[in-house]
Amino acid sequence: MLFVFALGASTVLTGFLANDYIHDRSVEKLRDDERRIGVLIRSAPQTINSDQFETMLGPPLGTMGLDADDHILFAIGTSAGREYELARLAKNADPGEIMETGDDVVAVLITTPGMRITYSDRDTDDVARMILVNDPNVDRNTVVGFIGSMATIALVSVIVLMALGLVVLHIGLRPLTEMAQAADAIAEGSRDERLPVSNRGTETDILAAATNRAFDAQARAEDRARTFAADASHELRTPLATVSGWLELYRQGGLGDDDVEQVFVRIEDEVGRIRLLVEELGLLARLDTGRPLDSHPLDLAALAESVVEDARVIYSSLDITLDTPPDGLPVLGDEARLQQVLRNLVGNAVQHNSPGTQVGLTLYHRGDEACVDVVDNGSGIPAADIPRLFDRFWRAEASRSRAYGGSGLGLAIVQAIVRAHGGRVTVNSEVGRGTTVTLYLPTARLDDVVAGGLTNSRPSR
Repeated sequence: MLFVFALGASTVLTGFLANDYIHDRSVEKLRDDERRIGVLIRSAPQTINSDQFETMLGPPLGTMGLDADDHILFAIGTSAGREYELARLAKNADPGEIMETGDDVVAVLITTPGMRITYSDRDTDDVARMILVNDPNVDRNTVVGFIGSMATIALVSVIVLMALGLVVLHIGLRPLTEMAQAADAIAEGSRDERLPVSNRGTETDILAAATNRAFDAQARAEDRARTFAADASHELRTPLATVSGWLELYRQGGLGDDDVEQVFVRIEDEVGRIRLLVEELGLLARLDTGRPLDSHPLDLAALAESVVEDARVIYSSLDITLDTPPDGLPVLGDEARLQQVLRNLVGNAVQHNSPGTQVGLTLYHRGDEACVDVVDNGSGIPAADIPRLFDRFWRAEASRSRAYGGSGLGLAIVQAIVRAHGGRVTVNSEVGRGTTVTLYLPTARLDDVVAGGLTNSRPSR
């Protein structure tokens, strides 16, 4: 629409400019003719044959002669038909003055002393004054016709371009229409619907592919959320059913006095499982929201010594070793959460392997990272199970059985805590040869250590 308006405005402006140009050029032509005739008259008296003169003149030029009494002697060319109007204008005009008729014909009055005009059918006349005429309408009509033709061509071109534009837009926007339809289907609950993607590699294809990836990520997140809710419900249902069963049995009088104390111990154990599960779920929820953990300079080696010492007391029959750098391993972090990470890893290595498994912790520097290897020579983990080790509530059939009493959240918590510290966790395992879990944490800068001081530089006990 703006283009059409601009084209119309340009056409009108061109018309105005062309009209002014034609008028100015007509006036200049009159001035040139006036000078030439003036030179000719001043050179000597002139006699002009009317027939020859009329043959010489034609559109847009014209000439009209007046005698000494302003009577019209002749009117040739474009002056014919306008002689009375020109004679009237000449009465009030001075020689050399530009006159203009009602139909935009321009004229100039010049004096012609000594000029005579001869006719074939009557006597010779003395021409006292002559009016030179130039009709710009001849050129104007030509220009107007040209502009009209150009405007017609432009209008047809605009119509054709608009039609082509509509076709191109229809074709170009068709993928967007299909994308909108697919998005509506997804919004209505069709979880398997995806935006169409062609092989042309256009911008709409790139957008559709990116949107599909977002939909896939959302679907995976929803699946994880549903699985997480179902698993959490299942994990809570089991101890709650146990507690409810014992209480119902007690209410019905099915327990003797000697059984009550033992029942309450069982109930207390199940409540403890529920409390632990709720605490772990709360911790994961806080870590998922990105809430910052405490961050203080601490010695990871001293922290590992404390964890290993506790594990040796709990699992006194196992060989649990520790290898730490002599100068310690300074990091910035939350002491309680990092201790929880080490406890979970050591506990997993002990609980999910057969009796007699050897477990070792090795701490070392690697560039700007503090590393901890938790190694066991147990049964190992199948390669297909390793990518799912950090999934919440996931357990492998062989090594993650509920018989070990875990909630299935231990490694998920480990990964969440380590990531909250800006670190990462990797697992390398081979069936029949054992498993190595490695923690990578950023080391503390020297100025942080000096300013804050290392905590837990020695085991607290």
